[in-house]
Amino acid sequence: VTQIKIASFDFATNNDDDDDDPCSYVIIITNTTKSFLSFHKYPIYKKSTSSIGTSTTTTTLFAQLSSLPRGISPFESKSTTLPQEFRSAATKAWNAAVSSATSNSCWEIEFPPLLFQGKSQFDDFDNISELNLNRDWCIEWLPSITKTASSSNTWLVLPDAKECEIAKEEWQGQRYRDAAKFTTIEEATKYYCANTSGGSSNTYTKPWGATVSDGMKQLFAKDAVPASDELMEAPSLHLVCQPGNGGPVEDWINVEQIHNNNNDCPTIIVNGALDKVRDGYYPAVFFPALAQTTNRFYAKPNQVQTLFYLRPLSDKGAYGWLFRVYPEPWQVISQTVVEKNPDKKMVQDQVVYTSDERPSFATALQKIQEAVAV
Repeated sequence: VTQIKIASFDFATNNDDDDDDPCSYVIIITNTTKSFLSFHKYPIYKKSTSSIGTSTTTTTLFAQLSSLPRGISPFESKSTTLPQEFRSAATKAWNAAVSSATSNSCWEIEFPPLLFQGKSQFDDFDNISELNLNRDWCIEWLPSITKTASSSNTWLVLPDAKECEIAKEEWQGQRYRDAAKFTTIEEATKYYCANTSGGSSNTYTKPWGATVSDGMKQLFAKDAVPASDELMEAPSLHLVCQPGNGGPVEDWINVEQIHNNNNDCPTIIVNGALDKVRDGYYPAVFFPALAQTTNRFYAKPNQVQTLFYLRPLSDKGAYGWLFRVYPEPWQVISQTVVEKNPDKKMVQDQVVYTSDERPSFATALQKIQEAVAV
């Protein structure tokens, strides 16, 4: 891989009255194959802040924005290193979060795992394949995040007992098994119900049909070995893999219980489809308990913070990504294909919008449409 970085700092072209205007750009050209070039254009922004009690103004440059992982665009060849690239970005973000005052918060990681199979959001997929990809990604990430003292006692919280059983069968290496306790949403919730005093609200919410399912298990698997590792003490980190998405909505309710019952322990939710929960995909009239959980937890400002986020944007011929690596600003990145000749194609990444606050999906779509129209 050959990279040529060209940086220019020209503040004369910037409008000092508008902090959203770019001062200049960093341009990165990556030669990924003999016939394919990637062209990345990243604006450098300035941000003015005034000191309290003084008239001093300082200027901060955001020149170190993370670039999009290569191979995620539907216009370019797929990369086989995407899982590792995502884990590296998430590790970078988690190390920054650990040193922050809000490290004990609930955090979300969201990305399309189907990219690992060379698929996009337009391709067919099944929930089992998606869950397997998310499970394996989390397990391979465990050794990296447990290096920090604050994450040395980690629970890997999987959706159900079957998934936990498969994880322990397929990942028997000591490096991964020693990195965390493998457990389930049900067992983690019940641990806190038994060891903390949270009143009547501190209960495990059973998924619909769970009573019948539990009865069948007791009838036919009396001597079965429990899927979950034994939970002897509270953890220093909950790593929750794909709760709710493709499974029972009660998962999201129980994850709130898990997090709130240990104020000293951060929770990282990986691909929990929290956008669906926050955006009203589940009507409150049919899912009242989930609606209450959403209002007081998932949709509450600053309750769930974003660690690593990558979501495709596509509308009316415009294509791009909503992207964030904590603690950097949110980025809306437009992607276009430039054909120099039949043998040479370039994917051009252009950051068209940045914000400290998370932009709405509608705003992100608008920004990439405006970029195409220019």
